[in-house]
Formats: sequence, C-alpha cells, structure tokens
Amino acid sequence: MIHFHIVTLFPGSIEPYLKDSILGKAQEKKTIKVSFYDPKDFTRDKYGRVDRRPYGGGPGMVLEPDGMLRAVEKAVGKKKGVQIIFFATDGAQFDEPMAQKLSKKKDIVFICGHYEGIDARVQKILKAKKVTVGPYVLTGGELPAATMIDAISRFVHGVLGKAESLEASRVSSPEVYTRPEVLEWKGKKYKVPAVLKSGNHAKIDEWKKGKRGLAK
Repeated sequence: MIHFHIVTLFPGSIEPYLKDSILGKAQEKKTIKVSFYDPKDFTRDKYGRVDRRPYGGGPGMVLEPDGMLRAVEKAVGKKKGVQIIFFATDGAQFDEPMAQKLSKKKDIVFICGHYEGIDARVQKILKAKKVTVGPYVLTGGELPAATMIDAISRFVHGVLGKAESLEASRVSSPEVYTRPEVLEWKGKKYKVPAVLKSGNHAKIDEWKKGKRGLAK
C-alpha cells in the first residue's frame, strides 16, 4: 500500500475526486491511502492565521513556514524514506517515468501552496523535491497533487482492474470506439473505423501504433 499525505488549507477542493471512482475503490481495497493535514490545525498563532505579507513587497499573501513544517512533521512522523513533494514553477516536470518511480514509495507528502506561495525555507528545510505539472501557474497545489496521485496510483498493483490498462504495457491509441457501429448526429453519420471490426489483430495493432505516432 502507498500512503499519500496532503498538506493543504482546502482539502474539500479535491477530497471528493479522490474518494470516487477508481481511486475511491483503491482506498476501499487498501491499495492506497489518502490523509489530509490542514496547516491551520498546526500553527501556533492564537488566531489560526497561516498567511503573512511577503518580505520585499509584492501582491497577495505568503503562507508562513511554521504551520506548514509542523503539518509535514505530523505526516512524516517516524517513517523512513518518505518522499516530500513541493510544487514550484521551477521544479522537475512531472511525467510518466516519475509517476512509475514514485509508485515504489510507501509514503509521499504533497505540500500544497496557495495565494502567492509558501515561504521558500519550507522546501529548503525539508529538502523536498520541487515538481511542476506543467508550463502554467495554478491558484493552488491541490490539483497538481490530485493529478500526481491519480497518475502514480495507476502503477500501484491492484489499483487498476487489469494490468493491460496501463498504456505502457499494451498497444493503445488516443482514439477508442464502442457501440453503436454507426452514430447518427444532427443529420450526419459517424462510423467506427473498418479495421477495428475486421478481427485482424495484426492490422488493428498496426492501426493503433499509427495513431499513437500521430499523437506524439
């Protein structure tokens, strides 16, 4: 089992997704586990405040380090070999090989920033791995965390119904079809490619490989 620990101010923004469908079933089967840690529960500020104005000026607020560090400390506990992820625009690009590598871990902590980000000392103190999920900026780290959890979980044994569902282990294409054979929509007919109905597996695999090549 792999245990995902999510440090976030807004667990409700992604919890429904993680509790539903394949990931929800994986948690029921105990092949993965998801826990949330709200920095507001760990700050020593008597008002529960976790954001402050940035040094050097600038718009918005920055999440202070104390609550974040204490939340991560709670998540890590006495566990060994925990991978800590810190989302940053200058981080390593998340991809399929990284997902497969991370799936071998027993515990992964995701530190989700918000507003103008998290005090940079958090990443330095924890020696967390800086990761980005794409060449764009989001309003928080919750969606990147959910994305990584989804991608990583696919490599965890028992999460997918069939091992063949993994793209890397089967001949696949970005185009898939099902019934009806002829779809009529607003006066036009859309047919399933004839090769997929031929029963010739060699030609079908060749067609799928060709579609994969065009998609790259």
